[in-house]
Amino acid sequence: MAQYAHWTDNIYKIRTKITERFVEIMRTERDSMGERQLPDQVYYGIQTLRATENFPISGLKPLPTYVDACVLIKKATAIVNGELGCIPADISQAIVQAADEVLQGQLRDQFVVDVYQAGAGTSHHMNVNEVLSNRALELLGSDKGDYKRVSPNDHVNYGQSTNDVIPTAIRIGGLLALEATLYPALAGAIATLDTKAEEYQDVVRSGRTHLQDAVPVRMGETFRAWAQILADHLVRLETAAQDLTVLGLGGSAAGTGLNTHPQYRFRVAEVLSALIGQPLKTAPHLMAAMQSMAPFVNVSGALRNLAQDIAKISHDLRLLDSGPKTGFKEIQLPPVQPGSSIMPGKYNPVMAEMTSMVCFQVMGYDAAIALAAQAGQLELNVMMPLIAYDLIHSIELLGNTLKALTEKGLKGLTVNRDRCLAYAEGSLALVTALNTHIGYLNAAAVAKESLETGQSLRQIVLEKGLMTEADLAQVLNLEQMSAMPAPPSDGSPS
Repeated sequence: MAQYAHWTDNIYKIRTKITERFVEIMRTERDSMGERQLPDQVYYGIQTLRATENFPISGLKPLPTYVDACVLIKKATAIVNGELGCIPADISQAIVQAADEVLQGQLRDQFVVDVYQAGAGTSHHMNVNEVLSNRALELLGSDKGDYKRVSPNDHVNYGQSTNDVIPTAIRIGGLLALEATLYPALAGAIATLDTKAEEYQDVVRSGRTHLQDAVPVRMGETFRAWAQILADHLVRLETAAQDLTVLGLGGSAAGTGLNTHPQYRFRVAEVLSALIGQPLKTAPHLMAAMQSMAPFVNVSGALRNLAQDIAKISHDLRLLDSGPKTGFKEIQLPPVQPGSSIMPGKYNPVMAEMTSMVCFQVMGYDAAIALAAQAGQLELNVMMPLIAYDLIHSIELLGNTLKALTEKGLKGLTVNRDRCLAYAEGSLALVTALNTHIGYLNAAAVAKESLETGQSLRQIVLEKGLMTEADLAQVLNLEQMSAMPAPPSDGSPS
């Protein structure tokens, strides 16, 4: 049996490794409510653990951009508190290094608190504080949970409160999301629509109002109008976003700046400005900046306004692409996937459909933000976690959606020139051009007879001797009828 001894030894070693793998090493942490054990491999702490147990609500975790915003604040405050001598230099440096690691993509799975959580965002805030504290402890050669060395509250959170950090994080997160997603997506969509406008400026199509025939328009101007609509929204968003650059950070618990250095709020605004590359400034009245959610409502309103026009454009795209045999089919959106599980050869305008869904969600988020914004009492609004998620998510949803619609929809869009011309030439609304020549009532009679008899407008006008053939040809010139008026030379209304 000795020949099998090595087998027994190997089996024992394998069983030992398996046992060690599944037996977690635990650590004990303490807070004001008592002691709890946590797996030692996690970087969050006891207050985060309690939050995960208390709020198994949606399964939604904090948005990465929101985490970035919170960690950027912690980096800035650690730098400033270190410079001002409020926390030891080595601890300041360790917190900064821990923050940099998170910003570079590490430890992202450690931010685990549900979106719907303790009012004002204390649970998520402490999650951030604990992760940075425990990573800083490792960097200093100490064990996780040794909060006498680096404390989530006394060091990472020195001079801060959930009440001034979270509204600042919403501001920073909003600015980051706008710069990274929505502004570039809007610029890309505008540029693509302008390109399509130039490409199809010579195509005349029938206008439609009330979904009925209307006077002819240029397909190029249709695209140019959409581009102008989006460009106007970009300006509105940039204006609204200025509200986000005024920070209440430094107000501490209630706006009085308790436990902060006199220079702290000014220096931290300067450091945060440098970190995100945008001009930030401290609010003239910290209590006001901490209580009012008006900046977020303002930006959310601009997003809702944008979403409404994007939805309208997406509906127009679907209508113009409807068919191919029983609809308008004046444009062709790129087919990107089969459109039916049962009807072969069917392709649907799925990018436009997705766009409308996102726009409806953003409008819903705006309603939730408006309700949450007025739900604060006295020195604090406790609904900030909802506002944070819905506002930043709205920005990123619209940005990602516009980018996808542009890349997989607008860039590959083509125009059916023959179909556009046929509709334009057959529209009864061409009779509108005759008003100033034969009068509104005569024109209405011509349109009615054309509809009843199937004769063209041209035939009826000539038969009745209402106009000469030469004059009629000039008046019913589609290109002339659809030409846009030239703008004033100085760009202002005349």
